Amino acid sequence: MKKSTLVIAAVSMMAAMFTSCTKKSADKIPTIGIIQLVEHVALDANCKGFIDGLAEEGFIDKQTVNIDFQNAQGEQANCVTIAQKFVNNRANLIFAIATPAAQAAANLTKKIPIVVSSVTDPESAKLVKSNSMPGTNVTGTSDLTPCAAQINLLKTLVPDVKNVGMLYCSNEQNSYFQIALAKAECDKLGISYTDYTVSSTNEIQQVVQSAVGKVDAIYSPTDNMIASAMINVAQVTTPAKIPVIVGEEGMCANGGLATYGLNYYELGKQTAKMAAKILRGESEPKDMPIEYLSTCNLTINEEVAKSIGITIPEELK
Repeated sequence: MKKSTLVIAAVSMMAAMFTSCTKKSADKIPTIGIIQLVEHVALDANCKGFIDGLAEEGFIDKQTVNIDFQNAQGEQANCVTIAQKFVNNRANLIFAIATPAAQAAANLTKKIPIVVSSVTDPESAKLVKSNSMPGTNVTGTSDLTPCAAQINLLKTLVPDVKNVGMLYCSNEQNSYFQIALAKAECDKLGISYTDYTVSSTNEIQQVVQSAVGKVDAIYSPTDNMIASAMINVAQVTTPAKIPVIVGEEGMCANGGLATYGLNYYELGKQTAKMAAKILRGESEPKDMPIEYLSTCNLTINEEVAKSIGITIPEELK
């Protein structure tokens, strides 16, 4: 009886030690919190590219890293709540997708490394001291698209364009930055423009409808609100035969005419390489310049072109 009791006690001690060791091992696995502002093609691809890129770097979800993904559903207040959760849980790194998500995280912690993407200009968004030398706990990749080239693409597809409607959300800093670049190119080409801004998705169709008969074309940058409701835009512009030049290819898939845009999946993978260096202790955000994709892709929605009577020039085929 005594021998049996001793064996049971020994087994119990070993089980306790194993549980303790397992817990300590699990505790050592880094946690990454992901805040995505809203669901749409570009941001979804950005997130997938990041997760796949991390796996290529050896940070595999549920094995060598724990990833906590949260979608803010387009609400700034939700971004703050999610960021606060990650700070309270002492995440090892936060990945913020889109400017409002990045700002929410950066406002709540100066210690936890924050890697951002789908942010047009981190410097003007006050996330970093400068894009070349962040000097803060924030770094990442920019989704700055060639706005001037997009306006020139518009001119190529619509040679007689005289007035362009600038469609964007009045609450997105990244949109103001891109719209300014687009307007500068319009000025060079002698094209006039009119702002059509929205503050919620409920306003989009009405605002776009108000542009019918007043503009020859519409330009919308990589604006998250417009991108998430691009189908609603197209429901007005396609029947009205208004060409819409957009900031990224996902917007083309949902009714935009054309773009010179980034591959957001590849942008996510590029961001993951930066995150991996931070997680390995090889670098710190403050010393890591904001990075950019070196190439853009021409995307033309041929079905939309046919529907609105646009002939695609040979040089673009």
